[in-house]
Amino acid sequence: MSSDAEVRDYPFGEPAGIEVDPLFAKLRREEPVSRIRLPYGGEGWLVTRHEDTKLVLADPRFSRARTVDRDDVPRTTPEPARGGFLLNMDPPEHNRLRRLVALAFTSRRVERLRPRVQEIVGERLAEIERHGPPTDLVRSLALQVPIVVICEMLGVPARDQERFQDFSDAVLSTTAYTPEEILAVRTALQTYLADMVRRRREQPTDDLLGALVAARDDEDRLSEEELINLGIGLLIAGHGTTANQISNFTYVLLTRPGSWDLLRERPDLVPGAVEELLRYVEFGTGGSFAKVATEDVLVGGVLIPAGDAVFVNAQAANRDETVFDSPDEVDLLRQPNPHLAFGHGLHHCLGAQLARLILQVTIGSLVRHFPSLRLAVPAEDVPWKTGLLVRGPKALPVSW
Repeated sequence: MSSDAEVRDYPFGEPAGIEVDPLFAKLRREEPVSRIRLPYGGEGWLVTRHEDTKLVLADPRFSRARTVDRDDVPRTTPEPARGGFLLNMDPPEHNRLRRLVALAFTSRRVERLRPRVQEIVGERLAEIERHGPPTDLVRSLALQVPIVVICEMLGVPARDQERFQDFSDAVLSTTAYTPEEILAVRTALQTYLADMVRRRREQPTDDLLGALVAARDDEDRLSEEELINLGIGLLIAGHGTTANQISNFTYVLLTRPGSWDLLRERPDLVPGAVEELLRYVEFGTGGSFAKVATEDVLVGGVLIPAGDAVFVNAQAANRDETVFDSPDEVDLLRQPNPHLAFGHGLHHCLGAQLARLILQVTIGSLVRHFPSLRLAVPAEDVPWKTGLLVRGPKALPVSW
């Protein structure tokens, strides 16, 4: 790449709903490894091709730990990456913590949760039907289901679950919340998790948090800070991301002609449809999690010097024309579908199987329970969240 190559401001403007900025396609074709300027911390590199994205995500020469507490690392958030969180660790610390919780998220164990997830979704749909149309699907369903599931896994009492519904937006904020508001939410989460840990020391439990407390106290396998941060990370990742995707997926299905009808007629297609929606939906608002090259690395024919920060955008990679036919179209029958919605390599999403289960059960149940579901407002009138690291509707009015 020549020294006079254009440096673009990133992210590429305020996202419009779930639409992908066309600049990603242009870069993928013409400049797949490009220079970008972040809102904080200076310049970095943006990788947009599928193959190159997998390399950056999996290659140990790219470090997350090198971004912790460094104000000079480019980023989209006002604060630099914080230590003590699984996402911001490299091996061996990352492997040690991941092993502690990975067993709870294996495909076999997650599948055992299906009856309970089905029950939770069924209760919410019955409540929606009792109240009658229209309903805001964000508040009445999308925010409700994932928080109940992850809170039950962690052992959060039912009376406390509602308090977590809005916390994830604050933690994932770029500009929607002030630094003071973000700090207040984070402090409240830390205080609550610390109290849960204290109570499990007094009276051990067999939930996931109880097992982590035992690992902390009996086996000395993680620090107190790591224990609390793991709980926060599981709450935020297990709730905020899946809740937004329930709303996003429903919006896509209701605005792409024939999609809802196809799933109504062929419910067996729901698992594959979820994979296609994971590929298609632009979930994030930008590459918010930099990796720093620990040595010179060649990516897509471009030399990334040691010390430089690199960003990937999974949705840009998921639209790679060399991997996916007609990538800008929703094809609910697409096979194969090697999307990178859950990442790749070391930091592949720990809760991917749980997210898949919740999305499959929720979308499948919606189609069966409300076969005539439709938007209650014109698609262009659906309001979207802004100022966050993730995308999703503020409200999704539907009728039937």
